[in-house]
Amino acid sequence: MKRYGNLYPQIIDFDNIYLAAKKAQKGKRFQHNVLQFNYNLETELLKIQQELKDQTYQPGTYRTFHLRDIKTRLISAAPYRDRVVHHALCNIIVPIFERTFISDTYANREGYGTHKALRRFTDFARSSRYLLQCDIKKYFPSIDHQILKQLIRRKIKCQDTLWLIDKIIDNSNEQETIIHYFPGDDLLTPIQRRHGLPIGNLTSQWMANIYLSGFDHFIKEQLKVTKYVRYVDDFVLFSDDHLFLQETRINLENYLVKLRLKIHPIKSQLFETKYGASFLGFRIFPDNIKVRNQNLTRARKRLKQLQKNYAQGNIDVQDIKQSLNSWEAHLKHGDTWQLRQQIFKSLVFTRG
Repeated sequence: MKRYGNLYPQIIDFDNIYLAAKKAQKGKRFQHNVLQFNYNLETELLKIQQELKDQTYQPGTYRTFHLRDIKTRLISAAPYRDRVVHHALCNIIVPIFERTFISDTYANREGYGTHKALRRFTDFARSSRYLLQCDIKKYFPSIDHQILKQLIRRKIKCQDTLWLIDKIIDNSNEQETIIHYFPGDDLLTPIQRRHGLPIGNLTSQWMANIYLSGFDHFIKEQLKVTKYVRYVDDFVLFSDDHLFLQETRINLENYLVKLRLKIHPIKSQLFETKYGASFLGFRIFPDNIKVRNQNLTRARKRLKQLQKNYAQGNIDVQDIKQSLNSWEAHLKHGDTWQLRQQIFKSLVFTRG
């Protein structure tokens, strides 16, 4: 397996850091911390560059809050200058790992995303009798730091780059407590092994893909599953053979033990596709696709927040258009014409 070196000069190049700042501020340029950073942009970027060059860079403190959705999740927001560093790293590192991913993992990848995942899921569901749908229990809080670093070192040998990656991983703030025991553990092992990545980080997103990439290849190449889709920690296998999927689940659980992960015992189910399956905010049936009520409720709340942000001057018209176009494009993947007419015709944005 090819390992890459001499990456750090590309990461700390001023043009790369400037590009990182442009990416980091996307959709957030009117926030106070971004405006403050941009007021002395060149000075701030040169400071980041020097800290990275001297390896005196130290990540700041996370701002945390709980997102109450279908389930409550701890979200961690890194300081803005740290997000610039994350983008600078990802600009160079992500393409290396991107080439190693299978084509049917869709989260946090340029040119992939929810729409393609949903289409692929629908095609597989409508051409298969059964599906095994699984969810990894507390995925981000469970990611083991030692295992993650080992996986990254399979592709990266540049010591300076590994220093920065380790710095970001080691600075992960404490996530919710996860106590999972695996073969060979003693009583204190789950506490002594550091685990958990902040869900809000860009780096956490691509590290989450790296962590399960070997799992993807195991399913496709060793278990010979031809119909498989993964979106972050939600993965689905399709087949006309019920017994094959039953036996496959056992193999999946055994593999995940190596990553110190467990399948959620309730959310993971094997059933016939004719009954409909939920995926990425939709419920897919053999003859139609509906928006899940929970997702529609959350979307209406986000629209109200969008109106509030615009009224307060925190976002501009272009941000509004981008958000609405993105959501409408998502809705179009279901049978939602009447729903879209109802929502968008009554939508009004005014400055307060």
